[in-house]
Amino acid sequence: MLENNLRLFFRNIKKHKSFFLINTIGLSTGLACVLFIYLWVHDELKVDKFHEKDSQLYQVLTNHHTDKDVATWREAPVPLASALVEEMPEVEDAVNASWVEDIFTLSYQNDHFNATGRFADKNYFKIFSYELLKGDRGQILANKDAIVISESMAIKLFDTTENILGKTLNWQYENHKMQYSISGVFKDIPAHSSDRFDFVVPFEVYEDILGDNVHWGNHQAKVFLLLRKGTDIGKFNEKIENFIKTKREHSITTLMVQQYSSKYLYGRYENGKIVGGRIDYVRLFSIIAFFILIIACINFMNLSTARASKRIKEVGIRKAIGARRTALIFQFFGESLMLTFLSLLAAILLVVLLLPQFNQIAGKQIELVFNTGHLIWLMVITLLTALVAGSYPAFYLSGFHPAHILKGKFNRSLGELWMRKGLVVFQFTLSIILIVSVLVAYQQIELTQSKNLGYDRQDIIYFTIKGKVSDHLEAFLSEAKKIPGVKYASGMWGSIVNDTGVSQGSFDWEGKDPNTLISFSNLGISYDIIELLGIEMKEGRAFSKDFSNDTEKIIYNEAAIEAMGLKNPIGKTVSIWGTDMEIIGVAENFHFRSLHEDVKPLFFRLRPNDADKVLVKLRPEMVAETIGKLQSFYETFNPGFSFDFKFLDADYQALYSAEQRVAALSKYFAGLAIIISCLGLFGLAAFTAERRRKEISIRKVLGQTTAQVTVMLSSEFAKLVLISILIALPVAYLLTNTWLSGFAYRIPLQVWYFLGAGLVALFVAMLTVGSQALKAANNNPVDGLREE
Repeated sequence: MLENNLRLFFRNIKKHKSFFLINTIGLSTGLACVLFIYLWVHDELKVDKFHEKDSQLYQVLTNHHTDKDVATWREAPVPLASALVEEMPEVEDAVNASWVEDIFTLSYQNDHFNATGRFADKNYFKIFSYELLKGDRGQILANKDAIVISESMAIKLFDTTENILGKTLNWQYENHKMQYSISGVFKDIPAHSSDRFDFVVPFEVYEDILGDNVHWGNHQAKVFLLLRKGTDIGKFNEKIENFIKTKREHSITTLMVQQYSSKYLYGRYENGKIVGGRIDYVRLFSIIAFFILIIACINFMNLSTARASKRIKEVGIRKAIGARRTALIFQFFGESLMLTFLSLLAAILLVVLLLPQFNQIAGKQIELVFNTGHLIWLMVITLLTALVAGSYPAFYLSGFHPAHILKGKFNRSLGELWMRKGLVVFQFTLSIILIVSVLVAYQQIELTQSKNLGYDRQDIIYFTIKGKVSDHLEAFLSEAKKIPGVKYASGMWGSIVNDTGVSQGSFDWEGKDPNTLISFSNLGISYDIIELLGIEMKEGRAFSKDFSNDTEKIIYNEAAIEAMGLKNPIGKTVSIWGTDMEIIGVAENFHFRSLHEDVKPLFFRLRPNDADKVLVKLRPEMVAETIGKLQSFYETFNPGFSFDFKFLDADYQALYSAEQRVAALSKYFAGLAIIISCLGLFGLAAFTAERRRKEISIRKVLGQTTAQVTVMLSSEFAKLVLISILIALPVAYLLTNTWLSGFAYRIPLQVWYFLGAGLVALFVAMLTVGSQALKAANNNPVDGLREE
């Protein structure tokens, strides 16, 4: 029986090559899309899951309650880790760590290297499962002068990882310089880690740098907990919620914990709750994969039912000689499975060929590896696709009565007609929704690129301060300004692109309501930064060397003045962390965070000696030339240190890299969805034209023109696409409006996004159907009338 079914399958392929080709292209393209999305989703879900104690590993989050909202930070007070270990029996261990920074310099003899590093407690490598090549996991950070470096950093410094324990490295962080002894080497951090660094030094060093700032009111540490197995996270969160208030009575900070490996996917917080993040994109692409697969399956179902008349006699004869319906169902399901399997092989080939390009678009390093999990998933998808695609044709074709078939009394049912039309409508509805979504996503990304941020980010480069520059910054800046093509050069502490540090310390001003709670961002700047960035002053002035005591002055942005409720602020005195400062200026609002957020309160302080980076504004007509001269000057001024700079605009673009990649991938998937839909439409149009060949011949003999016949054949499908448009557009509006609500600054949803998507779908569909209709209308009517 199996051999006979195989023979029938290949005979039908040979007899109906166009049907086989259309179905194979549609299914293989759909399956290739699903494979790409599966690989992307699987890669996203693997991030940070490699730690052995993943199920017990949590990070403490702090919620800061103000008058307007609740801000969630991943930083916490330094004393918190040890206090939780002592007072909470659920906490098995806890470590402090700093955020990862790339402003360190590691030196060995006369070789200097930029390095990304972090400070961490001695148990850091016990809690986190980074693989050690050298050193004792429990002791490598026990000494204050110990440093643990990565395998790559060891190769850079010594060309080997052997016999390097105990060697001394010079280390520089901002204005702090120390010597460290290598106590361990860790294997390069896996690709699926959200934290990446080249070395780790003891957290005690960071505490020394912070000095008096180590207290319950300052949030300078990332606190990681190892909770005991079986801990109820809900109850534990309730237990620690007000823990800081037991240490600092008037604190406005509450606590909660989040599983460490979930922070990559769930990194968005609203009002002290975890509400989403990259998981939204995982869900989005999973839905897209499902839709594309359904669209491909619909093609198979539609073409199979449309071809029923071609196989109806085969079914009648087989039933007449004793074939049971179950045997026929098994046959058609078998054909569906074989076609799906062949399509899967073609899809795998497509994925292998296009994976490098996909990785480039997605910013990934995905490899197609056929492990047990992947193979099981492929088999499940293949079986489900075969069942979905072959279900309706199998039950439909096997259900005909043999007597009616053999007597030629076979008639298509109204149910079959509506089923096929309904599937076409469903296909194009999904395709139109995808097209609208891509259009809206691209327009929103365009807004992020073109919106006036309130400062100028073009032609500005920056680099971290290190080596001789840190000791002679003023002299360096003075000489750099003399280079032709340099418009401004200045220093700054903080980030103008994505400043996430905020303070809720002791801030007082005239008329302040004692119950008012405001979070302020702050930037430590040198002279000329405001001019360099093109930030406009609404009132007052910027810091200037013409005034001798500007270190005792302060500049706020408009949002801060509004939140403080100050009228005529220039000249008024405020208290910042116990120090009185005079307001000399109010800067116009500018976006120092992503457009997902409103402009927050911010103040500038003049801190030229605290700068951690140099910013240089270049004249646009001579950027490349000036960078070359600046590099030569830098390497002469700062021998042994490489000139590693970044463009400020590139940092801004990186804020929206996730959205840009999602938009780019969505563009391709939406295009493929419409192509797959049109493949099915192409096949249906061809079969419709063939089925109505005699009718078309009679119409032409009676005088209808080719144009009239073409319109007649196309109108049926045009109506289906128009119905799809009417269904899709309201759904697309709801979906895109929900997505845009995540941006504080968003595009308005314009009518042309929706009408444009509908017209694109209609045009492509009519082009597809019209080509077949025109071909049928141009056939010689004599040939059609001659056929029985």
